[in-house]
Amino acid sequence: MPLSTPPTSEPGRDARLLVVDDESTVRELLRTALRYAGFEVDAAATGGQALDLAGRRPPDLVLLDVMLPDMDGFEVIRRLRAQPRSSRPGGRGGDLPVLFVTAREARQDRINGLRLGGDDYITKPFDLEELIARIHAVLRRTKAEPGAGLVVGDLELDPEAHHVARGGHTVRLSPTEFRLLHFLMANAGRTMTKGQILQSVWDYDFGGDRSIVDTYISYLRRKVDTREPKLIHTVRGIGYVLREPRP
Repeated sequence: MPLSTPPTSEPGRDARLLVVDDESTVRELLRTALRYAGFEVDAAATGGQALDLAGRRPPDLVLLDVMLPDMDGFEVIRRLRAQPRSSRPGGRGGDLPVLFVTAREARQDRINGLRLGGDDYITKPFDLEELIARIHAVLRRTKAEPGAGLVVGDLELDPEAHHVARGGHTVRLSPTEFRLLHFLMANAGRTMTKGQILQSVWDYDFGGDRSIVDTYISYLRRKVDTREPKLIHTVRGIGYVLREPRP
């Protein structure tokens, strides 16, 4: 897991990261490498320590192991998501970005991590340069985007307030779900390929598992398309499009 490149001027440097891992060697490796890459880094060995640190020193992103001595990482993310938005400028609560870094590589573990609002999932052993690239990608795509609100039918999205409503009812989305919906609404009526979605929403220019697009589309449908008319449509063999029903 060598890190051969020097720090860059990548946006997101100077962000505060919280590393949560019970293995001291991994924890110290990440603390050292991420500080070298320009981040502020706090570290915790247990879920309880992580929750305490997140409350006192709100992070901009959490790197979270699944296997912890007091509670698993899935429980940690549930509790982090339940915390109110911090009063610290830039502090996060329910929309705090989380990147799982774990030895658990079973498909169900990945699905659980993503379903609970994890923004990415990387397994050990990992390449430090790839991990840092993914951290920057998550920070870029979860940053609130200023701009005009988007409306498609009775679906509304406000980028500045990070608010979504369908038929006047608030829809709660994870940061990645929000980014995906924003991308689809900004391109309403246009069929977007999985590659275009992966590049724009996940910011992967080094490759990525395209099945993550299908997974997040299914999450969006459960939250956004719970009423008629359905807005998110599959274009078989190509990708997805968000549009109002055709007359």
